[in-house]
Amino acid sequence: MIPAPFDYVAAGSVDEAVTALAEHGDDAKVLAGGQSLLPLMRLRLAYPAVVVDIGRIPALRGVRDDGDMLAIGAMTTHAQVVADPLVRQHCPVLSQATAQVGDPQVRHRGTLGGALSHGDSAGDLPAVALALDAQLVATGPGGNRAIPADEFFVDYLETALADDEVLTEVRVPKLSGWGYRYEKFNRVAQAWAIVGACALVRRDDGAIAEARVALTNMGPVPYRATATEQALAGAAPDAVAAAAESADEGTSPSADLNAQPDYRRHLARVLTRRAVEHAAGGQ
Repeated sequence: MIPAPFDYVAAGSVDEAVTALAEHGDDAKVLAGGQSLLPLMRLRLAYPAVVVDIGRIPALRGVRDDGDMLAIGAMTTHAQVVADPLVRQHCPVLSQATAQVGDPQVRHRGTLGGALSHGDSAGDLPAVALALDAQLVATGPGGNRAIPADEFFVDYLETALADDEVLTEVRVPKLSGWGYRYEKFNRVAQAWAIVGACALVRRDDGAIAEARVALTNMGPVPYRATATEQALAGAAPDAVAAAAESADEGTSPSADLNAQPDYRRHLARVLTRRAVEHAAGGQ
């Protein structure tokens, strides 16, 4: 299909993008890599009056070391995240999960910030950001503000970004001493996850000192499996299977052509067990 008519603004800086968004309000949409917005526009599920293209802003690309954190520009493509040596060294779970996004063409055009701003709970990266306790930096007329990942995803395709804000940076912690795994179940290669599970595990003296588990496509937003996390704290690695049985607690999975809610709940428990066992060194 053909998108509805729209005006186009090619922002040369973050300030220009923010000014354009402030001028047009909720009639404007930000264009990053275009892998989410353009299909919606072609189907006329989204029909912004103004598209603000931030793809020509070099300052929004790249990864830098910032002490205990990595700061990743929002326009850094998935392919760049996968290949970046700092990400591979300090936050390898982000590299591993991002390598499962779409296909090579999507990964070379799509961006980290675009995927997170889209707010699709079936996407791989929102759950990873949640498990990492990432900070998402938004820039608006009043300057910058850091939004914790657990406050960023508000509802299905809805985030905490204001109409006049641009996501400019994603800050993730360095994972020294943590095991990790992202498990994804889908019908065919390159498909959206029917369910996914991201697990981070820190061990101490053979026991699980701390675990973080976040789930993909188990409701309108990514979910932290808090009951499983609590059951794993201080537990021996052989307690993983029992702890994973509560992974779906508090979730609200949907029914669609791919799966019914009870099947998604089953997958959440199975994938959580697999992810945590791998992250804890159990296989």
